[in-house]
Amino acid sequence: MNNLASIVSKLVSLSDIIEIRNSLRKEGKKVVFSNGCFDIIHRGHVEYLSKAKDCGDILIIGLNSDSSIKNIKGPERPLQDEYTRSLVMASLQFVDYVVLFDEDTPIKLISKIIPDVLVKGADYKVEQIVGADVVLKSGGEVKTIELTQGHSTTNIINKMLHN
Repeated sequence: MNNLASIVSKLVSLSDIIEIRNSLRKEGKKVVFSNGCFDIIHRGHVEYLSKAKDCGDILIIGLNSDSSIKNIKGPERPLQDEYTRSLVMASLQFVDYVVLFDEDTPIKLISKIIPDVLVKGADYKVEQIVGADVVLKSGGEVKTIELTQGHSTTNIINKMLHN
């Protein structure tokens, strides 16, 4: 399999990820889940996602679809389409699978996958994290990871607009 095909193989549907998750559970693999828009990948994302992967064996990313981002962030976003964002995310060595979701939150996805570890940035309190109740109820963990200060998509956009 060539490199691009290997990357594309990490892009999966909801039904695929449910099947994959069931298989990983049987293998005793610790599954980590995180989600976001990931519109412009930057240093903060790389550091955050690499630390998320350190929490388990397999890292699944729930990626907001284009329509989901428009609902959350407004008509000017996303800057890149969902296939482009998915492909970039899947190209990161520590990301094992990328699955799109159309809703404003990944609660449906989390409820189907039931990861062993749910990870979000430390700008969230555990009780604010969507799906935390589902994961904790099933015996899993919810972890927060410190974000890299000064590195955000909003900062990059603002810098570009002012230069």
